[in-house]
Amino acid sequence: MDVGRWLATQRRDWHLLHDGQRERLAKLGIGPAEKPAVPAQKAVRRGSGGAFERGVAALARYKAREGKVVVARGHVEDLPDGTSARLGVWLSNTRSRRAGLSEEQREQLAGLGLNWAAE
Repeated sequence: MDVGRWLATQRRDWHLLHDGQRERLAKLGIGPAEKPAVPAQKAVRRGSGGAFERGVAALARYKAREGKVVVARGHVEDLPDGTSARLGVWLSNTRSRRAGLSEEQREQLAGLGLNWAAE
């Protein structure tokens, strides 16, 4: 058991604990968290633009550097604004959901060399 994670959960969810639970933790010197914790994913600023635009920007950057658009599923591309995009996952998800893409989005992807976007 990860005691650190358990303790962080108790402190974060202090208001959900029963009175007896809070008393026992207080005897150990444990109290509620100072500020509500913000999940790591929410704390990271993604910058302007939606997920599709970020994915296209990451793919264009990858293609310019590597000269290809075949990306490993686990690849993470660092963007100029200091954020990163999980390019491999985004590309896999976009391909499996290509039926829901707009014509403009499909054209953008085809322009980068993704043959499946033109189908």
